[in-house]
Amino acid sequence: MRYLRIPTIFITLVFLVPMAAAAGWWASVDRPTSWRSANWSSAGVLPTPEDEEGAAIYVLAARTGGFKGAFAVHSWIVLKEPDANRYERYEKVGWGNPIRRDAYDADAAWYSNRPWIVAKLTGEAAEAAMPKIREAIEAYPFRHRGDYRIWPGPNSNSFVAHVMREVPDIDAVLPPNAVGRDYLAGGTWFAVDPGGRDMHLSLFGLVGISAGLRSGFEFHLLGQTAGIDFMHPALKIPAVGRVGI
Repeated sequence: MRYLRIPTIFITLVFLVPMAAAAGWWASVDRPTSWRSANWSSAGVLPTPEDEEGAAIYVLAARTGGFKGAFAVHSWIVLKEPDANRYERYEKVGWGNPIRRDAYDADAAWYSNRPWIVAKLTGEAAEAAMPKIREAIEAYPFRHRGDYRIWPGPNSNSFVAHVMREVPDIDAVLPPNAVGRDYLAGGTWFAVDPGGRDMHLSLFGLVGISAGLRSGFEFHLLGQTAGIDFMHPALKIPAVGRVGI
């Protein structure tokens, strides 16, 4: 039994304590009782398309609805072509069309929760990455009806994480509470990002590790992530998110 002591202490302090704290905080937050009463309108996070000069790529995330919002966020991708006067929004959901396009405003609240920008590319960098983004969206292997599974994946975050891994130009990873982000496309258990900057070892999103320049060092357990970002100093705290620069 003594061999289980250190792992038990680690899991308790690193995962269970912050998750319990997040649950307590979430229970005190005023939130809608159902999707019908939730706010799904623009939160004003992004500039208007007319004010956005040139191409732009955004990854956004927001706390999800219900009690699971204590532990998880929903993420999506927003694109704007150089000469376009509108944004395009792409996300994977468990209802309707598997990959939804423009179901909501590009920066709409999700179950009344205000989104934030996880990553962005603008100008020539965005224009160069745009074809790669579209190719990664089309190539996502779990894009068909019936492929969605809320936990441990593949879900909305599995989709966005796949695109971000396939397009190193984005140079970012999803928040540590983006449950499903570590479910690797194709059901594989090991992957190295194009360019070789990060490696991922994952048992269907249930347990695993990631390491590299973008990920830093991460330990994954049951959809949650704990870790350290070395390039942009921060702690990655389960259920809470990224705390640092």
